[in-house]
Amino acid sequence: MPRSIADQTDEELGGPGSVLVRQRDDHVRLDRLLQELDGTTGRAQEDVLTRIDRLVFSHAFAEETVLWPVIRRVLPDGDELTRRVETEHQEVNELVAALEEGGPDHPQGQARLARLVEVLQEDVRDEEDVLFPRLQERLDAAELRRLGRQWQLVRRISPTRPHPTVSRRPPGNALSGLPLSLLDRSRDLVDAVVRRVPAPLAPAGTAVSRGLAAVAAVVERTPPARRGDGPPTSR
Repeated sequence: MPRSIADQTDEELGGPGSVLVRQRDDHVRLDRLLQELDGTTGRAQEDVLTRIDRLVFSHAFAEETVLWPVIRRVLPDGDELTRRVETEHQEVNELVAALEEGGPDHPQGQARLARLVEVLQEDVRDEEDVLFPRLQERLDAAELRRLGRQWQLVRRISPTRPHPTVSRRPPGNALSGLPLSLLDRSRDLVDAVVRRVPAPLAPAGTAVSRGLAAVAAVVERTPPARRGDGPPTSR
């Protein structure tokens, strides 16, 4: 039985810069954020959820664009393995989108939040205990470091918000990634400014953010952005 990457040293995982080390480090950050989220309410909860979103969505988008195609190529059961994680990623997208749309007072808000935490933890375990040990068996340290550089580069230009209708597989995710990233990261900057400006100026910034969100909604629903998925992750 392959060892979980959570139980291995950096050297065993291919050294600094290995995609496995980078993945594990992000998972550690996520675990800390989930612990911080526990018991929070109101604005404090929103702030932690925002930090979780910014970490999770760029991380997962880069996985789907860079890593999962490699796993499907080098493992005979790679399609089945990545399909399970893609389904988890899809549910995270849908849950976060529903939380944002419904707001903190929605009757299903707490149930959605609890399920979000559960799915994120399931996703980490599936990746660390199953997917990545199998990938480790097929790639040497140099290949893992090269893949780590590619993943990190794509992560820096990946979307930072939920886009449930975008394909979880190429070519849809690859085609929509850059425009959605530009829109999401512009919204991130606008929203950060809105939180700091005097109250009378906030509505103007909020309107800009909503306009960017509307454009992103159009982009993610275009036919090219939806190409590549098969059941059960397609929407």
